[in-house]
Amino acid sequence: MDDLDLFEDLQAIENLELIEMDAEIVHNAREALNPFQHLSDRQFIGMYRLSKELCQHLIDMIRPFIKEPSRRSALTVERKVLTALRFLAAGSYQLDVGENSHSSVSQPSVSRILEEFVNAMNQPSIFEKYVHFPRNFEELNGIRQQFYNKYSFPGIIGVIDCTHIAIVPPKSEDNLYPEHIYVNRKGYHSINTQLICDSNLQILNVSAKFPGSANDACVWNSSSVKPFVMNLHERGHSSYFLLGDSGYALRPWLMTPYLDPAPRSPEALYNDSFCSIRSIIERCIGVLKMRFRCLLKHRVLHYTPNKASKIINTCVVLHNMCIMDNVPLLDIGEDDITDLGIYQQLEESVNNDVADIRNPELANGRRVRQQIVESLFNAQNN
Repeated sequence: MDDLDLFEDLQAIENLELIEMDAEIVHNAREALNPFQHLSDRQFIGMYRLSKELCQHLIDMIRPFIKEPSRRSALTVERKVLTALRFLAAGSYQLDVGENSHSSVSQPSVSRILEEFVNAMNQPSIFEKYVHFPRNFEELNGIRQQFYNKYSFPGIIGVIDCTHIAIVPPKSEDNLYPEHIYVNRKGYHSINTQLICDSNLQILNVSAKFPGSANDACVWNSSSVKPFVMNLHERGHSSYFLLGDSGYALRPWLMTPYLDPAPRSPEALYNDSFCSIRSIIERCIGVLKMRFRCLLKHRVLHYTPNKASKIINTCVVLHNMCIMDNVPLLDIGEDDITDLGIYQQLEESVNNDVADIRNPELANGRRVRQQIVESLFNAQNN
């Protein structure tokens, strides 16, 4: 290729870029309504899930991580945040967001905005501010006391379970994210996401990096919370534990229910209290997916597993911000969310009721659970 041909090709590319930029400027030039002024407080929450005050706080918080406009026609940080929030809330794959009169941006811009926004929300200084397991005994005791005040069940510092978030199939030839490992037991592709929440539905820990084929126990065994609670017990602090379903192994730091206890027995009383408290995590998952409907099974995240994980983390941060700021969950649609992606097959249940002298952790777990049974039974009969 001679210099003249090269010059013509470069000139053509430059012209094409200018045409695309002009098209986006024209699209953005449509006057977008200011939702802070145009919408009522209730309408704003329905559209973006956050209150106006909380949204303004979010904008100020992530401003250092978002590119400021370099030209008059470029999108402001406020417009970027509102556009990203609308996508997460609606899960409508950018078309509804791009056409929304309060966003009024091109569809390719929505994709770039979302990438920039979720990267900012996953910054440790932001993520760890709103999502963290108790870091000291003051926080541990505070959560434990909240559970006891509500349910008279001693020792709980969190309820754990996993939920599947649907994603599009990764490329089959991808060595890092092979397609087949993301197929879950229901036959669709997903990320198996572990959540631990407190009694107020605030999420204390999230692990959104495991493929759909990984079971809940596998995710837990790789969790950063497991060695933390194990270390507590090794140091003699045995009055702190999580609640999990029968898919988890019974341990002194993780209580599970009895399998088929006799009716009206102390063990049945324990199970009744246990199930009432464990339903918290199901409500938490339901609220999370109702607020941010991009996480619903039938919406499906159309992104690579890595980006989908960042989106899940972002939704968890925003969920906690809403919980902490008491933002109401409005009636915002008629989507069927009966399938929360919480799967538990009977054959995967761990028989934690069978003694095994070769497993001291199981034996200690059974001893701690029996102490709780006796405590609940005595409290009921006094």
